[in-house]
Amino acid sequence: MLETIVLDVGETLTRDDRYWGAWADWLGIPRHTLSALVGAVVAQGHDNAEALRLVRPGIDIGAEYRRRAEAGQGEHLEEADLYDDVRPALTALREAGVRVIVAGNQTALAGDLLRALNLPADLIATSEEWGTAKPRPAFFEQVLKVSQAPADRTLYVGDHPANDIFPARAAGLRTAHLRRGPWGHLWADAPEVVEAADWRIDSLAQLVDIARQ
Repeated sequence: MLETIVLDVGETLTRDDRYWGAWADWLGIPRHTLSALVGAVVAQGHDNAEALRLVRPGIDIGAEYRRRAEAGQGEHLEEADLYDDVRPALTALREAGVRVIVAGNQTALAGDLLRALNLPADLIATSEEWGTAKPRPAFFEQVLKVSQAPADRTLYVGDHPANDIFPARAAGLRTAHLRRGPWGHLWADAPEVVEAADWRIDSLAQLVDIARQ
């Protein structure tokens, strides 16, 4: 039986559409244009931030973050940004005695915003808070430190194969690939993903039965 389930954030717990929509509005381009570019660069194996550089070559993304915050358009997270299955699934997991952790590539501010939502989780941590990001092995070393369970009884759940599934498996964790969001759908049936994922799921609700196996 699994003892700990660790979940990614973007397109696992939260929808990214408003995030990218806000960037498009800030840069003064149609939302569809930026959304299409994000999908294109990720499909090519690049970081999704590369889409911003295509729209505005030479952009200093950190500086733009600060300008957005100063203009009252900084990071924001609310209940509507969560997928509908998040609270019921996390609640059911904890009621089943599973330790629930949220850990993804997010800013420290995003960590504060997530904690402010009072999610049914034992721990919420972000890459900026840990000082290391996926897919680096050090990130998954931190996951194992906070898991309080052996690697083979810890499950990492995410939508992005390169950031979530492959490095988590390399660290010895069990893995569940979530068919959600652009990356989750794009690579859902790729042979290497099918091989690397212990489970392939369409909803977080499926995790309760998986945890009992």
